[in-house]
Amino acid sequence: AGNYAMCGKAYDPRLIVAWPTAKIAVMGGDQAAKVLLQIQASAMKAHGKELTEKEKEELLAEIRGRYEDQTTPYYAAARLWVDAIIDPLETRRVISMGIEAANNAEVERFNPGVIQT
Repeated sequence: AGNYAMCGKAYDPRLIVAWPTAKIAVMGGDQAAKVLLQIQASAMKAHGKELTEKEKEELLAEIRGRYEDQTTPYYAAARLWVDAIIDPLETRRVISMGIEAANNAEVERFNPGVIQT
């Protein structure tokens, strides 16, 4: 939920920048790895294979490592999920530039669609 709470790409923000140390993900690596492990274990169980505790631990470590690799800002930038990776010392300047650019953008009329009560 972190990426959504911080106005991720799905919310069409005007500018998304990240520090080189950022982690960009919907959830933390441990939580995601456990969910993905449950899904894979269920799929294997459906095919008649039960995982041992050792296999679960190995699979969990593999999933966690893969997931952690995909939370780097470089991975996100390569997929255009962030507009730039910035030096933390440049944060004020970049935010000021983003606010200035946003002030020049046309504000669309808010349309909530059909509200059903």
